[in-house]
Amino acid sequence: MKSRFYNALFILFSLNLTGALAQETENSNIFLDQSGFYPNLDKSAIITSAVSENSFDLVTLPGRKRVYTGSMSEAKSTGYSDIKVRIADFSDFDRPGTYLIRIPGVGESPAFSIADHVHQELAVAALKAFYYQRASSTLDKNYAGKWYRASGHPDTSVHIHPSAVSKNRKADSRINVEGGWYDAGDYNKYIVNSGISTATLLSAYEDFPDYFLSLKASIPNAKNKVPDILTEAICNLRWMLKMQDPDDGGVYNKCTNLDFDAMIMPAQALSARYVVAKGTAAALNMAGVAAQASRILRDFPEQYPGLADSCLSAAVLAWNWSIKNPNLAYDQDLMNKMFNLKVSTGAYGDKNFEDEWIWASAELLTSTGEKKYFDAFFSRLNAPVSLPGWNNVGILGYYSLIRCQSKLPGVYQSMTSILKKKVLTIADRYLVARKTNAYGIVMGSSLSDFVWGSNSVATNQGVLLINAYLFTQNKAYLNGAVGNLDYILGRNATGYSFVTGIGTKSPMNPHHRPSFADGVVDPVPGLLVGGPNREKQDGLKYKYAEPELSYLDDVASYASNEIAINWNAPLVYLANALECLQKTGNNNAK
Repeated sequence: MKSRFYNALFILFSLNLTGALAQETENSNIFLDQSGFYPNLDKSAIITSAVSENSFDLVTLPGRKRVYTGSMSEAKSTGYSDIKVRIADFSDFDRPGTYLIRIPGVGESPAFSIADHVHQELAVAALKAFYYQRASSTLDKNYAGKWYRASGHPDTSVHIHPSAVSKNRKADSRINVEGGWYDAGDYNKYIVNSGISTATLLSAYEDFPDYFLSLKASIPNAKNKVPDILTEAICNLRWMLKMQDPDDGGVYNKCTNLDFDAMIMPAQALSARYVVAKGTAAALNMAGVAAQASRILRDFPEQYPGLADSCLSAAVLAWNWSIKNPNLAYDQDLMNKMFNLKVSTGAYGDKNFEDEWIWASAELLTSTGEKKYFDAFFSRLNAPVSLPGWNNVGILGYYSLIRCQSKLPGVYQSMTSILKKKVLTIADRYLVARKTNAYGIVMGSSLSDFVWGSNSVATNQGVLLINAYLFTQNKAYLNGAVGNLDYILGRNATGYSFVTGIGTKSPMNPHHRPSFADGVVDPVPGLLVGGPNREKQDGLKYKYAEPELSYLDDVASYASNEIAINWNAPLVYLANALECLQKTGNNNAK
């Protein structure tokens, strides 16, 4: 999917500890959440090396005083590598402080904290990562620090590709589609991936509005009293609106080069840009995002005058276009056979639109209450729903209808009980799998979890469990969610925290053009890399071939070490949700 440019760089470690302790930690094979743990939620580490001891000690830092001794589980194989895992569970220890785990013959873990807001740094960094992905923007040193950069890809004069021609937009005419986020490690912008990414940020705000009012990510914000998460989401929303043809309501699939840019900074990338082909998936993504944004923006009329109305109009226009064009898939191979201007960038091709219809109809129903959207949603009530991804967005509509149940017309409210049961069916299956998983978490319970972007599987599982918790108040779902965040931050077979700049061992060489080309040793912080990918499509030689170990911290490893906005968005939701909900019985979401 991405460029195969290769450059070997040293993997660097940023360790909290020094000297012999750092060396011992590196070799200890005691893996855990490198940020730490909440006092009132589950806490455990994994041991991935053979050990004769059956107990472990929790010791304080400084002072190295033993404060807790626990028993380790029996060794268990995951089935996805040769590793046999033992779990050191200390969930019943809740005293705030700084600690490490010590096991004779194994070593010591990285230092970690037990504290109420132990993931605050992660929660902020994951959100600010979207600021670093802004296109058509200068990143000011006052906000971006050492990762400041000049603006690139102004996108104010983008060509109409022959596949995108319409009555009033001829081939090679120009339009303005500036702004938005770069999609991933490359510099193109894709509607179908922006859709789920923007919606996930908007959903985080809708679920935890009071929390986000006080969360500051140090991004430029001239709008008073607008939460930073909305400021960032609206930056991309405004770009999405520009990708709609105002004459007919259709939406272009992407703004792109014909080929991927080299591994250079945005300001050095000067290739011609195109908007390419309208499609049903793109239009329904617009309908879903714009409808959701319209109801949120009603609360900010002074800061964004008229934007709520514009969003709802765009959503309805996109919906109506989709009714006339219900099955127009983006087929890049076919398009390239039809036109001389060949496009080789990411396709995000999707030929099944039932999930997009479910999502868009749910958002329009939630925002308007109109019967035609209820009918469209209800007619698909028996369609299967599952964990969301860019090409499987139906359950996003479930989340919105459940969270906005009290705002729906009374005749529609009872339907949400069916939606809750379907969400809980998935959530309960996760909890069962967690009990049998060698790591004691949901992620990795199935071989299918280790796909391209596997870390977004973990974070989206966490988001689903948070949604289950919000309408049940069952703490088991909250503990399931925090276990998956533990996986992301180090409690996994590789021992990596998969978020740049977070933890004692995190990626230094992500497949991310600015991080490679900016001359700064440290990568842009807060970016979630793809993670273990059993298919290894980049063709590189991985140290380990097993599915749960198929990760390579190499700039050329686009199959396991690229970043993407649709991976970071559920990380933002999960980390911030847990920051809001981490105290037992705390339900200050509303």
